[in-house]
Amino acid sequence: MGRSLRTFAAYTQPFTVKNARHATTGCPFSKRQRSQIAPTAELSEEIFSNAKPYSEVPGPKPIPILGNTWRMVPIIGQFDISEFAKVTQHFLDRYGRIVRLGGLIGRPDLLFVYDADEIERIYRREGPTPFRPSMPCLVKYKSEVRKDFFGELPGVVGVHGEQWRRFRSKVQRPILQPQTVKKYVAPIELVTEDFIKYMENARDVNGDLPHEFDNDIHRWSLECIGRVALDTRLGCLSSDLTSNSEPQRIIDAAKFALRNVAVLELKAPYWRYVPTPLWTKYVNNMNFFVELCSKYINEALERLKTKKVTSENDLSLLERVLRSEGDPKIATVMALDLILVGIDTISMAVCSILYQAATRLKQQEKMAEEIRRVFPDPSKPINYADLDKLHYTKAFVREVFRMYSTVIGNGRTLQEDDVICGYHIPKGVQVVFPTIVTGNMSQFVSDPEEFKPERWLESDGRLHPFASLPYGFGARICLGRRFADLEIQILLAKLIRRYRLEYHHEPLEYAVTFMYAPDGPLRLRMIER
Repeated sequence: MGRSLRTFAAYTQPFTVKNARHATTGCPFSKRQRSQIAPTAELSEEIFSNAKPYSEVPGPKPIPILGNTWRMVPIIGQFDISEFAKVTQHFLDRYGRIVRLGGLIGRPDLLFVYDADEIERIYRREGPTPFRPSMPCLVKYKSEVRKDFFGELPGVVGVHGEQWRRFRSKVQRPILQPQTVKKYVAPIELVTEDFIKYMENARDVNGDLPHEFDNDIHRWSLECIGRVALDTRLGCLSSDLTSNSEPQRIIDAAKFALRNVAVLELKAPYWRYVPTPLWTKYVNNMNFFVELCSKYINEALERLKTKKVTSENDLSLLERVLRSEGDPKIATVMALDLILVGIDTISMAVCSILYQAATRLKQQEKMAEEIRRVFPDPSKPINYADLDKLHYTKAFVREVFRMYSTVIGNGRTLQEDDVICGYHIPKGVQVVFPTIVTGNMSQFVSDPEEFKPERWLESDGRLHPFASLPYGFGARICLGRRFADLEIQILLAKLIRRYRLEYHHEPLEYAVTFMYAPDGPLRLRMIER
């Protein structure tokens, strides 16, 4: 850990916002009823003329040559990347509701905005092709290293502008349609049943799951995504899986690709100019993904050639994309993006949800009661309509995402000058919406330190709709969110109905890899109900 973060010991998870500075920023939008600019209103010349200059936005001061990049350097730096969720909280406490982190070598300034009304306004005013803060390493890989493969259709992850719009328009209809998702209830339930059998056999004499259970959750997640994106069972839940097996190599490659994004992008970007060891391994990992997806897409294409199809309902998601577009590369890139982002994101979210369930037994019992009521016969297959009745269970998940947001923040790269919290912000700045903090601010959520799933089912109390957005918002909302929700709901419905989860070890702190999740062995105890 960097030196200064040792002074952050008072901050424990979840974040609680105390003594946050309000007046220093002059933000006029701290209360919805006081907002001076409507969410979709155009900014007038008068608003720009009255705005403070960008140079006055508070934040850590850069030093000559090294800027603020030195703060992320091991040993001498202040900030440990794994503690970046705490760093975002520190920025709010130290500087206020808008914070500029400039002087980052090789990348634009980061502007942290801790006001849900401003976040809403930025989201609602964006055009049809909003720019997310890019992943320069993935951009370089898709547009330069493997331009021969990606060409003009590089996917949706790390892609922006017209290329992003064109590709998304080709795949979003089959991915986002509820009828497509419904087709995967039975396959995901089958994968989940196999996973629970695996869990039953993996327990020790006390009923505790193994130290590496988080990796087992990755195996379940990959098996689900493989079934959706590649139309196949990858064999991830085999009891004799080796470290060199294809499923484990996929998991390791996905973890490496995502978990080193922050290292590649926040530290000195030498990899842009010379092939550093980390960059070389990143490229090799990505090449492995491309080869793997191409192999399974080609197999699916061959099966489709001989498949008897009477209607579109006979087709899987992958087959619908292959048939409608006629280009297997589109299906390959779609699968690549779903696997690359989905494995670690869903796995870390599930780790957090199960840990919170095991340490909040009262709420877990409420879930179990609801699940037994909706699914009284455990031998009867799950159907989509009944999953929709799990109101409290879904509220529990939302509350975990609010207090322990798996994605620590969303953001946008400004495509034009804007006025944010009273400051004139120039085009090109990368605006960060730190969901992990805003979801725990009393200005936007009533009693944010209280874990209360019921808040999502009640109309009273403060709950700003833009304080906690686990999947983002607008045109760039998570493309695979319906499948992520489906997998999580089926797992909880099957597992919590049959087993009581407990945790009897040292409490786990949360840390950032690429996601925000419990850090340490997830040794849950499974007890038959």
